[in-house]
This record gives sequence, C-alpha cells and structure tokens, in this order.
Amino acid sequence: MGSLRLLAALAFLFLSLFPALPAAAQGDLRALARVTGPGGLSLTQAADGATELRLTLSQPVPWRVFTLDAPQRVVLDFAEVDWAGVPVTNDSAQVAAARLGVVEPGWSRIVLDLAGPLAIADAALDTRFEDGRAELALRMVPIPADVFAASAGEPESALFRPAPRRAEARTPAAPRRADRPVIVLDPGHGGIDPGAQADGLTEAHLMLTFAIELKEAILRTGSFDVALTRDADVFVPLETRITLARQAGASVFLSLHADALAEGAGSASGATVYTLSDEATDEASLALAERHNRDDLLAGLDLSNHSDEIALILMDLARTETAPRAARLAETVVEGFREAGVKVNSRPLRSAAFSVLKSPDFPSLLIEIGFLSSARDRKRLADPDWRAKAAQGLAAALVDWAAEDAAQARLLRQ
Repeated sequence: MGSLRLLAALAFLFLSLFPALPAAAQGDLRALARVTGPGGLSLTQAADGATELRLTLSQPVPWRVFTLDAPQRVVLDFAEVDWAGVPVTNDSAQVAAARLGVVEPGWSRIVLDLAGPLAIADAALDTRFEDGRAELALRMVPIPADVFAASAGEPESALFRPAPRRAEARTPAAPRRADRPVIVLDPGHGGIDPGAQADGLTEAHLMLTFAIELKEAILRTGSFDVALTRDADVFVPLETRITLARQAGASVFLSLHADALAEGAGSASGATVYTLSDEATDEASLALAERHNRDDLLAGLDLSNHSDEIALILMDLARTETAPRAARLAETVVEGFREAGVKVNSRPLRSAAFSVLKSPDFPSLLIEIGFLSSARDRKRLADPDWRAKAAQGLAAALVDWAAEDAAQARLLRQ
C-alpha cells in the first residue's frame, strides 16, 4: 500500500475521531498546542532496530508525516505547536539530527535528518485521555535506499497542507516616496532553521534583532525606505526572499548572517562582505555557500530552478550591470564598518555562489556581521552598543554608495 497511502488514511481517521473525543479534548483545535511532560521530543532505538518517536501534546491538532529524499528526511507538520524550550532526546543512531520550528504562520514542523533510509511503519496520535492531551507515536524501520527514494515525496493531497499565501515584504509604515531607494534587509534563517548556534545564541534570532535595529538606523538617514523579508521567527525559503525583495521594489538587497565555520573550513572573526561569484574565493566561502544553499532542503522543502536558456542569458546580461555596482557597494560597506570602529575580517571582501545573491534586478550582498564560531564575535554580537555601531556604519555606507551610484548613472547617460 505504501507509506504515503497509509498516512493519508491515518489522517482521515484522525479527523473522523474528533466527534468521539472526550469532553476535555474537544477544545478549540485552532488553539496553539504545547508540548507537555519533561521528556519533550524523544527518539529511541528499539532492540529490533526500529526507531521510535514519542511526543505528548496538550491537545490534539491536525498533523501529517511524510519522507523526502536527497537528503533523506522524515517531516512532521502540525497546526500549530509551540516548540519553545522543548528538549530533544535522540538515542537513535539512525537519526542524525532533529529540528523543530515554524515553517510558516499557523504551521509547525519537525524535521528528522536521517543517517540512513527509514520507512514509516506505524504512525498514530492517541487522543483517548480525559485530560485532553494527545500522544504521538511514530515507528520507523530501515529499508533499502531505492525503496525509500521511490516512496519519498510530499503528499499530493491538500489535506493539512499550509494554505498558500501571497508573499508580502514587511514595508515601512510611512508612505513610500518614489524618489527614495528601497533597502531590503534579509535576516538569515528563521523558524525551523535557527542557523548557527553557540553559547545560547542563535543566528536567526540575532539577525532578526540586528535587522530591526538596522532598519531604524537607515530610516533615520532620511534617504531610504526599508523592507524586511521577515519580521518574526518564521522560515522563509531562499527563492521567496528574492521574490519578496522584488515585490518591495528593492534597490539594494542585504542578507544578514552570523554563521559558524565548521572545523576544517577555516576560522574567521570580524565582519565579512560577500558578492556573487560562481567560484568561491576560498574554502571557507565555499563551505558557507554550500550550507546556506542547502537550508531549504534541510528544512523540508525541495526547490528546483526551471529557468530556460534564454532567461539565463538575459539574467547574465543584467548582472553585467549590477555586478560592478554590488562590488562598489561591498567596498563602501567595509569602509563604513571601519569608520564606525567595527572589527572587520582580515580579508573582508569575498565572493561565493550564494543563492540569495543571484537576482539580476538589483545589487545584492551577503554580510556576515560576525561569526558565532568566534568567542570574540559572540561577545560583540550580543552587545547592543556594538550592534548599534555596526548599524550606523552600514547606514552611513548606504548613503555614501547611493550618492556615488547616482553620479555613475549620470555619467553613463551622457
């Protein structure tokens, strides 16, 4: 019958049970569910080799589970669960990592990164409790990789699928002026993808905080309007970030990060500014680009680029105009950091094939404000005064660059 058909049947069965739930369980199914009990999310490996997942919720919620290949993952969606402070216990050698977060407003997600292919043998949400709680039990067994690949994929049924929503960039409250360029700030990661983590700090939270602070610093110059690709802890796919920037009428796109370099990829501290290049300038840049560009896959989304040859040629032509503008902007940003007293990397200008830099419409930069793999950078990033200096340096750099860019444009028109 296949795992997807089995799970679709389980989903319909779950809905049909709602009228028979105990009175305590018949609350508002749209309300936010919480994880109850001290165990949080637990993964164990049974004596027969199966991996078992257990999770207790404060109430039943609509849910679904499916598998995705390349890389191999098990994905569970819920509407909606609060994951704040939930511990994860993973005692299964078959699961490399488990991540919890918001995939979009109203929908929460668990992603299990598998160490090997697993089939979903049993999946059930037990709602037969007088106190209204619900207990999720999932049992997964090893299978051959070709069998896993053949059955993997998001269910075609719209059941439990998050409702499509029109992407909207977070635009300034004040009316936009036609003569003011629009700076789109892109706080990296978010939701199911927290980004780098160290000493209790997460890249997603830090970059959202910095983006909000930077927005205010830019608006105070009186020279720009500002939009954000996200203003909450939600997951935004890479392609959607560019779409949001385009819808906001972006003149400049700045993707903000504070990554951590894995052992063997090099060490770094201080701000680093990246422009687009098919060939990375160094091993660390290559490692960062590969990791960033896999974030959508690891978050449970498979995105494919279907651009035809003519579109690719037109985009390459457009980039011949935006690439030198982006290079000048990168140099100005580094100088702005220096003038503001912000520590920059010993090689602050680098390039790599980051997906979020590939729009031909407008100059784009990826800025590593610092690195969470550096103790000195972690201290700086957690300091509001230091972040204020970084924001002021960036805002001043945008003003200087915009004046130079306008002068260059006038020269080209003559």
